[in-house]
Amino acid sequence: MKKIRLIRLFIATSLLVLSSCEDNFDPKIFGTLNPDNFPSTETEYKDYALACYIPFTTTWTYYIGTELRQHGFYIPEGGILRMFESPSDNVAVWGTGWGEWLKFSQANFNNCIYYERSWVSEDNINHIPKLAQITRFTEIISTLEKADENIFHTISKKQLLGEVHLCRGLMIYYLMHIYGPLPAVTRGEDVTNDEVLNNLVRPSLEEMTSWIYSDFEFAIENLPETVEERGRYTSDYARFCMMKHCLNEGEHMPQYYQKALEMYQELEATHRYKLFKEGDNPYVDMYKAKNDFNCEIIMALSCDPSADGGDNSGNFFPLSMLTTPNDASKVDINGNPTPFYYQGKGWAQFYNVSPKLYDSYDSKDKRRAVILNEYWVDNGTGEVTTKRTKEDLGIRWDGYIINKFPIETNTVFQGNDFPLARWADVLLMMAEAEVRKSNAAPSAEAVSAVNEVRNRAGLNNLSTQQTNSKETFLDAILEERAKEFLYEGQRKIDLIRFNKYAQLCRKTKGVLPTHQYVPLPNYFVEQAKSYGKNLQQTYSRPGWSEDLSKATN
Repeated sequence: MKKIRLIRLFIATSLLVLSSCEDNFDPKIFGTLNPDNFPSTETEYKDYALACYIPFTTTWTYYIGTELRQHGFYIPEGGILRMFESPSDNVAVWGTGWGEWLKFSQANFNNCIYYERSWVSEDNINHIPKLAQITRFTEIISTLEKADENIFHTISKKQLLGEVHLCRGLMIYYLMHIYGPLPAVTRGEDVTNDEVLNNLVRPSLEEMTSWIYSDFEFAIENLPETVEERGRYTSDYARFCMMKHCLNEGEHMPQYYQKALEMYQELEATHRYKLFKEGDNPYVDMYKAKNDFNCEIIMALSCDPSADGGDNSGNFFPLSMLTTPNDASKVDINGNPTPFYYQGKGWAQFYNVSPKLYDSYDSKDKRRAVILNEYWVDNGTGEVTTKRTKEDLGIRWDGYIINKFPIETNTVFQGNDFPLARWADVLLMMAEAEVRKSNAAPSAEAVSAVNEVRNRAGLNNLSTQQTNSKETFLDAILEERAKEFLYEGQRKIDLIRFNKYAQLCRKTKGVLPTHQYVPLPNYFVEQAKSYGKNLQQTYSRPGWSEDLSKATN
């Protein structure tokens, strides 16, 4: 039986059309298109290119053409929250959980080798089929490059190419941070080249890093500065992605630190962004629906409270159902509304907050307000007599409740936008990139950037001890990032960049990660073997042994 090549292109592509929710970019997916006579018009080329946004939308699962269904990167069940928050030190071990939810909270990836190339589920979180989608994106780029410029009137060809390049770069970026370097088809002439398609070996870290860099650079140069549809990608978002990528990879590509600083300078020069500082607690208010796409937001996933996760609806955001205990009450013992008044019980507390993380907050830190350390229990009869508190941790619940994206509407799912790029991140990245580049104590500008984020949270400036060396300053930044970007899908990537993934998981929740990156499934390794290739199942960066050693000593 002929084996399926995981990095082959699709036979057909999904048709993506745009629907409006508060004038936001809200993709909906309908049907398929015949590649024999498609694309030929401007509208068809636009649909063809915009299909590349599909992995970055939120439906329960998605498919492109004949490819198997996949979890999108922003769906909480299998996306960046599952891959980068659940296995991190920010989350307590889910002792009352089950299956892969429990194992991921333990940073235990041993079962991942048994994942199948079948319908994804909560116990089969397999993103490897996205390699085929990278091939498809490459084919779309090649086709767009050959398109006649004269057919484009309402949108430019270079904008569509910029969007596809940014989507492909993000796809490669996330896959690299889940699995480590992976084989991918990034040249149009290789889309049907069997020798390339069958070359299932890991590229070098530098090679995969350069693919991402090139895509982000193209997007910066070709995307517009601003767009009317909120949620559609811009050159500013591409700059943010480049800054993040260069900071992550600067350890082995030192010249990238300068590029990260250049991205900061370009973003800062626009004067379009600043920290959100409205209300008594700006950090809390920033995530409310009324403040969607506020002055701090460079990019966000625009969600619709009426969406249900189906293919024909817009983006939905079910995080509150996955962070709320399944016995949470709508009201307290006196009948007053609780934070769950509009929703009631969740499915289960799949994501929680490590009590040690909660206890590490400064008492003045306003960011701690997005964490609930107690809740009233609905015993199933409508009677409310019991409250879960810290005294019940380890007995009746495992960690505190994340309430960062508040339940504001009487709908099954909420319409909170999910932030993908914030100015606070730009400030902290700039400060980090500067000291990593200089290998010295921070400048006044770098210290000021961190202090600005802290001050918004109600905290004092960093102490002299925290700023008198590169090492203490980086420690302070990592601590700030834990609080500032809680449940925004960044923590595991941050920990690996600081080479403290094993150490802080062991320190905070008492577990040692089984791997630095998720191992490849057996079927993929066996497929490579059938082509005469040796596909390394596990991957770790050079500093992993040192991290493990410090964690166990």
